[in-house]
Amino acid sequence: ELQQKVEETELLKMELQMMETERVRLSLVEEKLMDVLQLLQQLRDLNISKRALGKILLSTLESCRDPQPGKAHLFEVLDTLYHELTACELLQSQPLEKAQSRQSLSNPLVISC
Repeated sequence: ELQQKVEETELLKMELQMMETERVRLSLVEEKLMDVLQLLQQLRDLNISKRALGKILLSTLESCRDPQPGKAHLFEVLDTLYHELTACELLQSQPLEKAQSRQSLSNPLVISC
């Protein structure tokens, strides 16, 4: 019976570790989603055309058509969309103070899920 309890404890520890890993992954996805939404808000404020925004989205989807092995597809799409949005000419031509606030959105620490 003691051996059974030890095995149950080990299983629970592994399950807890898997849940913690998933929590971290979801947290990273949430952060990236917030960054993307902030960039979209900035572009909306700069009156980006629907056509230009559509091109950015299509470019993102095209480049993420085949998921890379070992990388969460959702995070890959969000990360690619983030980089496509930051490369947008409207954001590049902003005044210095807005560009500095944009820099605070980027995360210098890249963690692959």
